Amino acid sequence: MVGVMQNDVPFNEVIRRVAREIAAGRESADRTFGLATLYDLTADRLVRFSVSITRRQHDAEDAVSTAMVKVASRPNLLVDADRPWHYLLRMVRNESLVILRTRSRWSAIGSIADRLIGRSTDVVAQDDENRLVWQALASLPAPQSEVVVLKIWEQLTFAEIASVLQITPSTAASRYRYALEKLSGRLATVSGFGQCVSAVSPDEVSEAAR
Repeated sequence: MVGVMQNDVPFNEVIRRVAREIAAGRESADRTFGLATLYDLTADRLVRFSVSITRRQHDAEDAVSTAMVKVASRPNLLVDADRPWHYLLRMVRNESLVILRTRSRWSAIGSIADRLIGRSTDVVAQDDENRLVWQALASLPAPQSEVVVLKIWEQLTFAEIASVLQITPSTAASRYRYALEKLSGRLATVSGFGQCVSAVSPDEVSEAAR
């Protein structure tokens, strides 16, 4: 199982501080440096989230790049946001949905594991357990897989997920529960992840959504 990136409250303030630096930059080089800092802090996590929606590595990277361009031109979007990190996640989600609407057709999942677990596709193919995990995640409907990514990797609460996805907390919890049920069935033979998924009961999810 991949290590989970911890969700800590100060991260929102780190994003806000970097956004302020971008906004305050008088020279182009200053703004570019600030944007590069923001990209280094967030790109991997944002691409991982976007892949759960677009199902394509290059589309996810495009969605993140487009969001970054918007931040570069309007950094106060993050400076003024109550929770800048959550706002940035929502920006990337919106760009990902735009890509889906304009794409003529969906192709094969491709290299979904590339950013999610930080390994090349060739290496992942040699690791049967991880490959099965990511194939199972990729087989979920996008509304469910994006909740799984936000809950497991970003460790957001259902209220925070609801804010990012613009749904109700109960809907977020419901999607998460259905996703876990599907993953549990498909990963029953995968020792580590299967046990982790099975350990979360529907009652726990329902309670957390209240």
